[in-house]
Amino acid sequence: MPEPHTPPPNTGNLAVIAAAAVVGILLFSLVVGLIILPMAQASNANLDAWSAICRAVGLQPGVPAQPQPPVSATAQPVSQVRWSPATLRVLSAADPHPGAAVASAVCTNCHGENGFSLSPDFPSLSGQSAEAIYKQLSDFRSGARVHPQMSGVAQRLAEPQVAQVAAYFASYGLSDQLGRRYPLPDPPIARLTQRGDPARGIPPCESCHARGVGGPPEAPILTGQHAAYLERQL
Repeated sequence: MPEPHTPPPNTGNLAVIAAAAVVGILLFSLVVGLIILPMAQASNANLDAWSAICRAVGLQPGVPAQPQPPVSATAQPVSQVRWSPATLRVLSAADPHPGAAVASAVCTNCHGENGFSLSPDFPSLSGQSAEAIYKQLSDFRSGARVHPQMSGVAQRLAEPQVAQVAAYFASYGLSDQLGRRYPLPDPPIARLTQRGDPARGIPPCESCHARGVGGPPEAPILTGQHAAYLERQL
C-alpha cells in the first residue's frame, strides 16, 4: 500500500511564531529594565517611581560622578609602605615633641588645634593610630594617593618628620579623641558595623577599623570621625 502523504510544514506560521517570540522577549526586557527595576530601586536612591523611570529611559540626568583630583604623571597605583621591622622601629622611636612643632606649623589650619577638626571637610587626627597617619602621609609623599592640598604638604616633609607627626597625633588620650563610641539609633547599621552581613559578604567594619580588636594597625580608627568625611571617602 502507498505511504500516507505528510503535508510539508507551514514555514509561514513558524516565521510568525518566531518573530512574535522575539518581540515578546524584547518587550519583556524593556518593561523589566526600564520600568520594574527602576521602580523597585527608586526608594534606595531617594527617588519617586516616575523620576526613576525617566532616569532609566534617559529623559532625566542621573547623579553626576564626583570629580576626582588630577593624577600626576608620577602617580603610583600601589602604596610603597612596607610594614617591615625597620618601619615599625621608625614609628616606635619617633619623638612626638618635634612632631608637635611640625603639626602646629602645617596641620592645624585644616585639621584643627591638637588634631580636633571642627569642619567635616577635614578629618580629625587626634588619637588616630600612628600607623594609619604614617601610611597616609607616606602615600601622599610617594604619589600613591593624590590630593590637591595634602600631596604638596606631605612632600615637603622628610620621612622622620612623617613618623614624628604620626606619633604626636597618636599620643592623645583625651576622652573626646577618635575611638570614642556613640550609640547607634539604627539597629541595622549597628549590626552592619559590629557584625557585618554574611549574606552579602560584608565583614563587620569594626573587625579592622576599631581600636584594640586585632585588625591591621594601618587601618584608620573610624569611631568619632566626621560622618560627612567618612561618607565622601566611602
